[in-house]
Amino acid sequence: MASIKYDIIKHVAVLSESPKGWRKELNLVSWNEREPKYDIRDWAPEYEKMGKGVTLSEEEFQALEKIIKNK
Repeated sequence: MASIKYDIIKHVAVLSESPKGWRKELNLVSWNEREPKYDIRDWAPEYEKMGKGVTLSEEEFQALEKIIKNK
């Protein structure tokens, strides 16, 4: 299996934390040296492991933000 390269460009927010220290976070992440995207996923305490997540382009993030504000 090919390794996945990631660089957390900006930590935006911690949404929750489990008793084992895993945190669900919103970050701006560059995956495989591509343009950074907003990313929501669980991360192990030292970022050595990650869970499945969702990535959003700037436009998708802004649309989601607008939906949340109007709810």
